[in-house]
Amino acid sequence: MIDPDLLEILCCPETRQKLSVLAGAGLESLNAAIAKGDLNDRSGKAVREPIEGALLREDGLWAYPVRAGIPILLVDNALPCGRS
Repeated sequence: MIDPDLLEILCCPETRQKLSVLAGAGLESLNAAIAKGDLNDRSGKAVREPIEGALLREDGLWAYPVRAGIPILLVDNALPCGRS
């Protein structure tokens, strides 16, 4: 999904924490919430389209969606993961 060399230099635009690929159950959980209409991004806007991937912030609280192979590293587009 994301080139490892690119992932090495990417960071959270808000806190500068490292990002890692969110996969498996974490990604499935976000897409299930999207399908139910139960997921809003950080700006409060409902997320309606499933995501192909996400980059999880080191503290586990927020993930940045990946769409068409491009990480969307905008604070307002971060998705809540609710774990720490």
